[in-house]
Amino acid sequence: MRNDNLKSYLNLHLIVFIWGFTAILGALITIDAENLVWYRMLIAMIFLGGFIAFKKQSFQVPIKEFFKLIFVGLLIALHWIFFFKAIHVSNVSITLSIFSLGAFFASLLEPLFYGRKVLWYEVLFGLVIIAGLGLILQVEIKYLSGVYYALAAIILGVLFTLMNGKLISDHEPSVITFYEFGAGVFFITIYFLFQGKFNADFFQMSLNNWVLLLILASICTAYAFTASVKVMQRLTPYTVMLTTNLEPVYGIVLAYFILGGKEKMSVEFYIGAVIIIITVILNGVFKHYQNKKENL
Repeated sequence: MRNDNLKSYLNLHLIVFIWGFTAILGALITIDAENLVWYRMLIAMIFLGGFIAFKKQSFQVPIKEFFKLIFVGLLIALHWIFFFKAIHVSNVSITLSIFSLGAFFASLLEPLFYGRKVLWYEVLFGLVIIAGLGLILQVEIKYLSGVYYALAAIILGVLFTLMNGKLISDHEPSVITFYEFGAGVFFITIYFLFQGKFNADFFQMSLNNWVLLLILASICTAYAFTASVKVMQRLTPYTVMLTTNLEPVYGIVLAYFILGGKEKMSVEFYIGAVIIIITVILNGVFKHYQNKKENL
């Protein structure tokens, strides 16, 4: 059992590393953010469909749940569009430093979804995070538009994650995600049809872009998702939460060494990013011990 848990823990770090690499791919793929998301969701949906068929799982979901999945799929599509837009107008480091706020935003929105009170330490940590964010903006004001896109992306991400938490508890995660990706493709397709974007140029991409898109959709989306669900069945939510907070760290370090140049930020930026990441981790630690105390 211990070896299984160790294997799951190492797999979780690999998955988080892959998630961090997603931002690098977003910076390297040279097409518009909405085009990138359309291809990503379409290809990942095909991979997931093949996985579901291989596992002989049922594609059926109740009609009521189906309409919820359509709405969540729209949120996911918008989340990824804003995410890649943030990378394109700023850089990976700025985007991921803002993305580290995700767990904190989730703790603030949980009371609205689950009817609990806001905890004192969440307010305190919120003020510290604002200070860290202020330090970043003070020295990196030229990337302000990227910060706005990243904030929009993370808020949408928290919303669909909280909604998915309820849906996945009742249905097979791979099937849920299959329909959500399909809904995302549907909504973006409707938008593209009105914009007249489906032309010869839309489908003409460099070999490099095609290869990176396949890696993004298969390894960083379809594989990472299905593998993360399996890992989460063996590890505690606390372990998973603390480890996934390393995603911005992996991404920022990878960006520094792979992309260089534009990703080399000021000392103040890294101080602000460290303040935010440590505070988010502390928030998780406090929440863990608070839950243990309540269960005694």
